[in-house]
Amino acid sequence: MTFVEHVVPTSPKDVINRAILEVSEDQIKGFVRNPMAEIAHRAGMDVAVVVERIQAMLEAGVIRRVRQTLQATNLAQGALVAWKISPEKAAAGFDYLAKEDPFSGHVVIRRTEFGSTDWPLWTTIKVPAGFSVEKHLDYLRDQIGAEKYRIMPTIRAFVLGVGHMRRKNMAVGEKSDQPAEPRQPAIVELDERDWKVLVELKRDFLPEEIGFGMWERRALAAGMDPDLFLEVAESLDRRAVIGRFSTFLEHTKPVGDASERLSSFNGLFHWAVPKGKEIEAGREIGRFAILTHCYWRDAGPELNNVNIMAVAHGETKEQVMAHKAAIDQHLIDTGIGCLYTNVYWGGRAEIKPSEISPAVYREWAAAHGLA
Repeated sequence: MTFVEHVVPTSPKDVINRAILEVSEDQIKGFVRNPMAEIAHRAGMDVAVVVERIQAMLEAGVIRRVRQTLQATNLAQGALVAWKISPEKAAAGFDYLAKEDPFSGHVVIRRTEFGSTDWPLWTTIKVPAGFSVEKHLDYLRDQIGAEKYRIMPTIRAFVLGVGHMRRKNMAVGEKSDQPAEPRQPAIVELDERDWKVLVELKRDFLPEEIGFGMWERRALAAGMDPDLFLEVAESLDRRAVIGRFSTFLEHTKPVGDASERLSSFNGLFHWAVPKGKEIEAGREIGRFAILTHCYWRDAGPELNNVNIMAVAHGETKEQVMAHKAAIDQHLIDTGIGCLYTNVYWGGRAEIKPSEISPAVYREWAAAHGLA
């Protein structure tokens, strides 16, 4: 008798995998007790198939992590940071922030479509409430040899998601019927039990952990009764500190053969809209379905007084620019206008969750002389 080895397809282009990923990337909002069953229900598949495929894609590196995301801007002081640093120091600065600073999340080398190349390094930062963001960044500046930094906290958030698979073949100019809703960050105070649950919620899942009873195992790791763990998690969801359950695709590094790379171009779009029109502009820009992120941030005069930023991904530069052109035209058509615009193209990137635990920060600060 001849036995045929069961090989599980891991390509994101596989029809079953694509259907799963279109749900699992960003459609499971908030906290759910059985995320695999919810993904299976929405994708119209058997849960065993969903578990097997997500496990396989995670092991193959097509999915870079599976985790419960948090509304980090409601848990810690967060910001986008641009670093003015010489080209000779940028690569080493990238390495340091990616490997040595657990509170830096996205670390990206970016080049501009036109204009100054003085700000090649862009990062996100989260510092728990009660500690100084500026003190932390001053320390990092000295470690990487940057000339200066520009800190840009979120004033309003209009779009925050992923959904690369859903956006791959999106029509240029596709947008929602209604403007995006502006969300203002507000730090939520949590007690020790809340943090114990959050720490377990946000940990990446290993392939063998994916399936049924995912949260029950995390409750045991936290030394808590599973029912109580689930109740606290649902309470945190009601308090707007839970984001979504998500499978994060690897879209910044090649996986498998070259054809498997999900998006070769990502653009950080910059607009300077007239003062007083930031929320109106953000709501209109946020309608465009191609965008994974859209914020009101103040970049200051050194970065051309940009106040609205957004991110889009595509397989070609021309595709990304076509989407941006549609947004630019919409700003004109709505009468909002634009005083300046640019694109910062993503190059080398390391994307990791920022640590947000006050206890972890306290220990890190003491070890680095910042306590």
